[in-house]
Amino acid sequence: MQLTEVRINLCGGQASRLKAFCSLTFDNTFVIRDVKLIDGHEGLFLAMPSRKLCDHCPRCNEKNHLRARFCNHCGTRLDEARSMRYHNGGGPARVKLHADIAHPINADCRAAIEEQVMAAYEDEMERSKQPGYVAPNLDGEDLEFYDDRPARVEGHMHLRPTGTAYH
Repeated sequence: MQLTEVRINLCGGQASRLKAFCSLTFDNTFVIRDVKLIDGHEGLFLAMPSRKLCDHCPRCNEKNHLRARFCNHCGTRLDEARSMRYHNGGGPARVKLHADIAHPINADCRAAIEEQVMAAYEDEMERSKQPGYVAPNLDGEDLEFYDDRPARVEGHMHLRPTGTAYH
């Protein structure tokens, strides 16, 4: 699987740690969005898209983020120490509040992706210095892809001609 396209949307100023949002396309067929390029203590790194970890309210069983003090549904006070059950093992307890949605499985894969993203970031930084620079739009980019799935029209199935956009 090859990383075939990297789109970079610069954000934040010099003081912001968040440097860019990235959209990664693999083999021209699979996209991962909301990859963040962050300026950390040891330099730039990629933060893969993630979701907040939740648990359930003991009273109403609704989901709540681990740092929530009260249930979002019924208002019951939640045990603030409950997040300690989800800490990363070893060493001092560090609470795990997010889980990656998509991520490289090994260090070689991560290094290869980071290398290409860093190169694309540097290119985008240079382009941003040009007069009339317009940042790429990472939203709605799927509209340019084509789809040969059958379409439903007035309750009947019709095949789309090859190469027509699917909306």
